[in-house]
Amino acid sequence: MNLNHTTALFILGCMISIPASAADLEISLTNLTHGNHFTPILITAHAGTSHLFQSGEVASPALQKMAEGGDIGDLVAAAMANNELTVENPAMGLLAAGSKTSDIMLDTQTMTHLSIVAMVLPTNDAFIGLDAWEIPTAPGTYTLNLNAYDAGTEANDEIINGGGMSGTPGIPAAPGGDGGANGTGVMDTSSNTKVHIHPGVLGDTDIAGGMSDVDSRIHRWLNPVARVVVVVK
Repeated sequence: MNLNHTTALFILGCMISIPASAADLEISLTNLTHGNHFTPILITAHAGTSHLFQSGEVASPALQKMAEGGDIGDLVAAAMANNELTVENPAMGLLAAGSKTSDIMLDTQTMTHLSIVAMVLPTNDAFIGLDAWEIPTAPGTYTLNLNAYDAGTEANDEIINGGGMSGTPGIPAAPGGDGGANGTGVMDTSSNTKVHIHPGVLGDTDIAGGMSDVDSRIHRWLNPVARVVVVVK
């Protein structure tokens, strides 16, 4: 049967206007580090134009707050204001080295991309990051290895002093109780103030002094630092 030009255009227009089908996701995240903790994790499903962070760009105040102190509140508020879907703190607190979250169920509705962040402790402003990963349309299991990023907002002095407020130097804590004290501070000569791959901590082995309060035997890492497994239903 032949279709006239008008009918063909109508059918084509209907096909183009059909929204992408929603994907049901099952997500898990594993801490691959030797001795570091992740602060509360934030997962967002969103349009491709949105970002929790972007490598090579200046960190937003909300990202800085998360990267320096582990507080995801402002990132959550921004995502919700943008009508994004969020999963907040699925580990119900800190995620220790070698630990894995329970399976996280997420109906993406019309959202097409996935992002994940969480601070790495003990560090000054390191965080795990997945930036606007396009969710596959084909069902299957997808494994993503995540790097640690440096927010570029604070010098990596490696001093554990209970800090954590944006713009306040220092590291909030070593959650495992395995940090040192009385460090003189690492001289961070980096001039990179944009979000970039974290160089890793230096640390030392002097728990009562030295240049760093971070224990190099426990807290040093090589990327990747986290593994995300996404099952698309």
